[in-house]
Amino acid sequence: MEATDKKKRSLDFILLWRIIRLASPYQWFFWLAIISTILVAISNPIRPYLIQIALDNHVALGDYAGLTRLSMLILILLIIQAVLQFGNGYLTSWISQKVIMNLRNDVFTKIQQMNLRFFDKTPVGTLVTRCVNDIETIAELFASGIITISGDLLQIITITAFMFYLDWELSLITLSVLPLLIYASHIFRIKVKQSFQDVRTAVARLNAFVQERITGMFLVQLYGKEAAEFKKFETINFEHYKANERSILYYSIFFPVIEIITAISLALLVWWGSIELLQTELNHFGKLTAFIIYINMFFRPIRMLADRFNTIQMGMVSAERIFKLLDDNHHLERITGNAKHPIVGNVEFDSVHFAYNNQVEVIRNLSFSLRQGEMLAIVGETGSGKTTIINLLLGFYPYQKGRIILDGHEISEYSFDYLRNNISVVLQDVFLFSGSVIDNITLNKPNISREKVVETSKLLGAHDFISKLEGNYDYKVMERGNTLSMGQKQLISFVRAMVTNPSILILDEATASVDSETEEMIQKAIDVMMKGRTSIVIAHRLSTIEKADQILVLKNGEKIAIDSHERLLQFCHPYMELYHSAKSLHDSSDVM
Repeated sequence: MEATDKKKRSLDFILLWRIIRLASPYQWFFWLAIISTILVAISNPIRPYLIQIALDNHVALGDYAGLTRLSMLILILLIIQAVLQFGNGYLTSWISQKVIMNLRNDVFTKIQQMNLRFFDKTPVGTLVTRCVNDIETIAELFASGIITISGDLLQIITITAFMFYLDWELSLITLSVLPLLIYASHIFRIKVKQSFQDVRTAVARLNAFVQERITGMFLVQLYGKEAAEFKKFETINFEHYKANERSILYYSIFFPVIEIITAISLALLVWWGSIELLQTELNHFGKLTAFIIYINMFFRPIRMLADRFNTIQMGMVSAERIFKLLDDNHHLERITGNAKHPIVGNVEFDSVHFAYNNQVEVIRNLSFSLRQGEMLAIVGETGSGKTTIINLLLGFYPYQKGRIILDGHEISEYSFDYLRNNISVVLQDVFLFSGSVIDNITLNKPNISREKVVETSKLLGAHDFISKLEGNYDYKVMERGNTLSMGQKQLISFVRAMVTNPSILILDEATASVDSETEEMIQKAIDVMMKGRTSIVIAHRLSTIEKADQILVLKNGEKIAIDSHERLLQFCHPYMELYHSAKSLHDSSDVM
């Protein structure tokens, strides 16, 4: 048990040191903040000492000239303290904002580097919590935690030194309550640390739940699940409330305890000081007054220290979560190569095996080849592995066995940036960001000109509807493009895919969610996009599949057959079933 506690303290110290190192780019400002903190801590206890001198050496003796000089000295000291406190407060807050700005950039960069396996098992709300709430907590740690707590500790030491210098007996009497104070603070720190961990966990769960339900509100309302979802929300929200309630309880107990300890200390001071005054002819009202001020000054930072320690505890909990994310190298997109061989569009899968969880294979022994300019259609029942093939070709998941080859080179030889710049994908569920139409097309790539966007839009038949929008290409698209029709969003996604002039085009059920009239317009755009370009199409529509040079038939991750439409109708029974089923439903079925 003792070894475990020692290891935990060691880990806490390492974590705290790592947090402090976040300020290393601003070390001069950091040290300046430390120096100003030290000066404030040292200068504060000087004032009661000067007051003691003023009362005992000047007021008691009627030395008004000396009192005036000392009063001026106290005034100058107060002005210096005010300047130092301003500088200290500004510097610590400035450093904290710089640190969290850089840290938030690092966290967001790390999130973008993660592979899809990471996002498959990590709720979006949890990542939002890491990037926003947790980092904000670290800002508090810098602004009113690490630096400030060192000043509070130094001030306590300085006050104690002044008290013992004035009267060591009186100091021992008034500080005799210190063991009780230390014990209370220790218990408080342990309890609050656990409660804050519970609060952070509850916040992450709350964010994840709310984000997911708002995103899926259409389904919640469609199936009348409002009451059931509210029940779940109520449970999570109650857990969040209980976690906060525990921390509030500990605060509510601790601060009155500190007030009681302070009152006991003052009572001891008055009692002993009064006895001393009655037993001596000397006037010690100044010393007694100074001690009363010192006691209040002594316990004030201790009250604040408990709060500072809580800030540090919250920051430590948040930092631990953030560093865990930053240190996660198991889910990075592995860029194994940096070659830039020209990609013209020859694709080959050679005995590829793949499992999402490294246990149950989703793709088994898959082999096929596609020459430049050809179109491959992939058909199969839901769950047969159609979209998985696309994810493997784009390098989103590492395959366990076999090879995927582009133009004679395995995809591991390419960097992902280069690979994906030469392959464009159009999905069934089009995602548009909040922003202008042109920003959604170019994704803010500086090498894509407005002229190129307009030219591509005209080529694909999207220019007419875009030019009618308010502001045309500068029209502000709402979140997920909700102000546009499905067909309009799909056309924008086509322009986005084609504006980079990719070598390989992938259409993943790109016309599955549009009506027949819109599909006719979109089909014209697809014909233009595919001309002279290697294309891989996952489609349910017969009109799209029949045009393919090759059709790959999948079942449970395995290749059943690959051939032309005419030949498959002659010998491939599973394809014949899919084809005739779709045809009987007027080409509107989702079985292909």
